[in-house]
Amino acid sequence: MVTAVIVLGVAAEMVAWWSVGARGARVWLVMGLTLPAMGVAAVIADPPSLSPEVAPELAAPVGVAAGVALYVATRAFVAIVRGWRAFHRQSVEMYERQRGLPLALAVVLAAGLMVTGEELFWRGLFQPRLAEALDGRTAGAAATWVAFVAANLPSRNLAIIAGAVVGGAVWAALAWWTGGVLATLLCHSVWTALMLSFPVVRIPARKAT
Repeated sequence: MVTAVIVLGVAAEMVAWWSVGARGARVWLVMGLTLPAMGVAAVIADPPSLSPEVAPELAAPVGVAAGVALYVATRAFVAIVRGWRAFHRQSVEMYERQRGLPLALAVVLAAGLMVTGEELFWRGLFQPRLAEALDGRTAGAAATWVAFVAANLPSRNLAIIAGAVVGGAVWAALAWWTGGVLATLLCHSVWTALMLSFPVVRIPARKAT
């Protein structure tokens, strides 16, 4: 059952991003359904641990701080590559696709439900199971990072892929350190909430109709 959940979950995220990137599907609808469903399936298949290797009272603030640091690093990176037109254009496009919801609702949906589902699946189920299969936590974390990036490639969006490369490495490392999902979930949630609340690129105002 666990193997089936893992295979289907990876395939589901790839198909979901493909439908958004290649078919123009609504990101809130597609990812808002797919990622939470992956999380529920992961919990049913094998409930994840929160932080078995590190005390939760340490893992939690480190996760929050890592989320803030990741956001600052993202802003710095975007500023450095501001002349990369394709990256800037696709970043703006993704933010524009996320329009249509009040900010508070968008943060709850993305930083709450979607992030939780993604972390429960990738760092709560996929990474520990891969670590067991590869007989090593480090190998499991590295392989999870590669698989996570691959699952985001069908988005065909440089900003999403860059987030998966850098963010995926941070989240895999936190899961490696703590042995659970508490720190990585908080890091991912804080980063996502900040990315939505304080966009890293300037979003053009909509023209009046």
